[in-house]
Amino acid sequence: MAIAKAERLMNLALCLLGTRRALSKRELRESIEAYLEAGSDDSFNRMFERDKDDLRELGLVIETVENLDGETGYLARRDSNRLPPVQLDAEEAAALGLAARVWQQARLAGAASGALQKLRAAGMPEADNPYEHSAIEPRIPVHEAAFEPLMLACRDRRPVVFDYRKVTAVRPEARHVEPWGLECWRGHWYLAGWDRDRGAERVFRLSRISGKVRSRAAAFTAPVPDVVTVRETVETWAGETATRSARIRLRAGAGYPLRSRATSTRELGDGWDELEIPYGHGLDAHLVEFGPDVVVLEPADLRADVMDRLRAVAKG
Repeated sequence: MAIAKAERLMNLALCLLGTRRALSKRELRESIEAYLEAGSDDSFNRMFERDKDDLRELGLVIETVENLDGETGYLARRDSNRLPPVQLDAEEAAALGLAARVWQQARLAGAASGALQKLRAAGMPEADNPYEHSAIEPRIPVHEAAFEPLMLACRDRRPVVFDYRKVTAVRPEARHVEPWGLECWRGHWYLAGWDRDRGAERVFRLSRISGKVRSRAAAFTAPVPDVVTVRETVETWAGETATRSARIRLRAGAGYPLRSRATSTRELGDGWDELEIPYGHGLDAHLVEFGPDVVVLEPADLRADVMDRLRAVAKG
């Protein structure tokens, strides 16, 4: 149904843009197959009015013209619907080129490259790219199969269902989520959204989603926060917002991400160091990633959480 409507809107737009005079409803109905198949005049009129409103909402300027016989016609003049020429300076062109290179490892690589080629064909200046011949390249790695369907669901505001395995769980469980946005934090992608089963906002790490993401044709039940709030939600749940300090033992020569966050470091000898690091939501999951190279000394609740996660991983 969505494809049929998109084709009908495209045909109507082409008819309105391709004529030099206003076309009446009768002429448009005779020119577009989907309108010919309408069961009655009332059905056609409702369909046409909806399509006309949709095109205007998409930005097409449609004029209503009355001819000498008093018949109403419709016309979309090309000069009224022509975009202004693309004007970019060298710095803006460099920024767009850099943004296109960022997505080279993702499914968006083709779209980004194609958009860049079209802009260059339209006269966008070629700019010196500092990353063109550098050994360091900006990349956003996207290896999770769930990324693209979740990105589309966030864009289209469609609820989704997927199987999700928490670190402390042996098996994944189904989650019904209204997706708000995707954020990359410490090299991992996270989805923030409204968990319908729990009636609260939640954050999900994409690497823990198993199977396919299924979308649902239904409206959101909870308000969607702005982009900044979504980013802050991911940072809080993933452990960016620290409220306390934790003391850990870390094997010498290991755990450099932890060392970069440490507020103090002390050598203990025997190949171990003692670190004090900010402690926020999600630190237990982060520490588990370092396995036997990390031992939590305090607080006791963090140590217990890490032990529970390690036991769950050991059980498979």
